[in-house]
Amino acid sequence: MRKIRVSYIVLILFSFKAGAQTSALSVADSLYALGNYTSAINEYAKVGNEKSSLQIARAYNTIGNYDKAIAQYKAILDNNPKFELARFELGKLLLKTKNHGPALEMFHVLVASEQKNPEYFYYLGRTYESLKQADKANKAFKIAVEKDSTHLRSLYSLGKYYVGQEIKDSALVYIDKGLRFYENDVAMINLKALAFFNNGQFKQAIPHFERLLGLGEEKPFVYEKLAFCYFRNWEPEKALATYHKLESFPNKLAVAYSGLGEVFFEEKELDSAQYYIEKSIEERMALLPQEYASLGRIARLKGQTKKSMDLYIKAWEENKDNYYNYYQVCVLADEYYKDPKIRLKHYEKLLEMYPEIVPWLEERAKNRISEIKEEIHFASN
Repeated sequence: MRKIRVSYIVLILFSFKAGAQTSALSVADSLYALGNYTSAINEYAKVGNEKSSLQIARAYNTIGNYDKAIAQYKAILDNNPKFELARFELGKLLLKTKNHGPALEMFHVLVASEQKNPEYFYYLGRTYESLKQADKANKAFKIAVEKDSTHLRSLYSLGKYYVGQEIKDSALVYIDKGLRFYENDVAMINLKALAFFNNGQFKQAIPHFERLLGLGEEKPFVYEKLAFCYFRNWEPEKALATYHKLESFPNKLAVAYSGLGEVFFEEKELDSAQYYIEKSIEERMALLPQEYASLGRIARLKGQTKKSMDLYIKAWEENKDNYYNYYQVCVLADEYYKDPKIRLKHYEKLLEMYPEIVPWLEERAKNRISEIKEEIHFASN
């Protein structure tokens, strides 16, 4: 009788523990679903089983704490090396964080499993792609397609590779397979248009670029290439209309003007051709200082002070009305040159050239001039 009573108590305790775990898991799942990942992690930690461990890894991944997510996935696999889902998710995370060697290891284990999941081969291909090993990447993508003839991402990857290599016929094999599965896939349609475009078959490219526009892909590169196709296919009116549409994209004005100039030139409308070609040159000259300044900002962020200063000087030389670029030259010279007299000269030149400079920059320059003069004074005593 006593034995039965003890067994009964153990059963009750076990049921209580299982119920508590189920309750904690429900709370954790609810928090996770609502996006309250930190609180969800705390609740999952109370459960302590494999499912909760996987959810902790996923939560860390979602909030961007990749180091903790990777560590959690590895801990799961240490306890259960056959847990394919955890290995697959870890592989994708390693690829995302550019840990290509460990990612490759994960996907090799997965493709060797009995499942032969096409997704495993696709991500193996993606990893090889990141390692610039195109042959191995394409082999993996092709196996994914063998496993699933409708595997769109593998078909796209193969099509993209062959389009980039300008091997049109091979590209179309995979692109057309993808389009048979999903005829309105804009990425595939774009690849098909580019396959013909890169091969100089502008007439064949036209309907595919037109289809992209019909599907709402009103992107500047589509208008630009379609306009050029019309131009090369001797359809000047359509080319002009499309280049005019390209004008609505500010960063494509130079290309639009240049294209319009070429079409008018071929049509022997020389005044119009000259007008647009001159506008194209003006637009390119206007963009040049901005490009130099952008490169200057990048160089500065990289700690390349001298290079940054030289680029800002070029930006200023291209457009001397922009005093801000010369102010950047002053700041960079201040950082680069040890000789205070050289640094002083730049700030004084700024105020001399731009008496109408905005007040806040004028004040900064004057304050720095005073500080450098003080530095020179103390150095000479």
